Formats: sequence, structure tokens, C-alpha cells
Amino acid sequence: MKAVAQTEYGAFAVDLETEEVEPAGAVDIRTSQPLDLSLPRVVAAAAVGSTIVAVVDRKPPLVVSHDAGITWRETGGGLPPGIAVAIAEDNPDVIVYASRNRLHVSTNGGVFWRALAVELPEIEALAIDG
Repeated sequence: MKAVAQTEYGAFAVDLETEEVEPAGAVDIRTSQPLDLSLPRVVAAAAVGSTIVAVVDRKPPLVVSHDAGITWRETGGGLPPGIAVAIAEDNPDVIVYASRNRLHVSTNGGVFWRALAVELPEIEALAIDG
């Protein structure tokens, strides 16, 4: 599974297991429609099925809902401020969070996070590619 990070220098594909980076070609993922959430200070959000993850401008920087936004829980207390978030289509427990130039991955719905060692140019948008 790869995360695709859009930067001012183009898109980069990052393998979430091996952390290998390669150019993603002429991909521009910034065209996705933003979610309309009734939450304060939302920076970015992603949804798959009934799972919604929102990056908020405060600590902790993430809120997660597994019931289409009826209830929310905070997560990511140790993460830096965020720019973007993406959820895997085939497994909504896999979430990728982008801070300024780093990616952070959770494989259990946002309970635990690990930072990838890869540093990228400043990230503008994020997606997950199967």
C-alpha cells in the first residue's frame, strides 16, 4: 500500500511498509472535494464508509468517527500539527496523516501511530493508493 503526497515539487508515492519513495508522475490529488463537517477548526478530512477522520487546528490534531459523524473521539496526542489525512478504501483502520513534511501511519483506526522516516518537501495534499 502506498501513500501519495502532493507537494509543491510534484507528487511522491511512499510505500507504507518499506518507506521507499518514488515520483508519482503527473498526478494532482488536490482536486478532491472537501468534506462539509460541523466541527470547529477543521484543516482537512477524509471519509470511507462510516469512518471519518478530521485534522483539526488544536491538540490533539485528529478526531475520528466510526458512525458517520454522530460521535467523535480525539486521537494523535503526540502528533505534530497536520496538513492532510487519508483513509484506505479497502481497510478504514489504515489512516495516513501528513504533518508539514512527514507521514504518520495508523493501522488500528487511529489508536497508535508511527512516523515514517522519510522527509518530503512541504506536503499539500494526501491520498492512499491501494
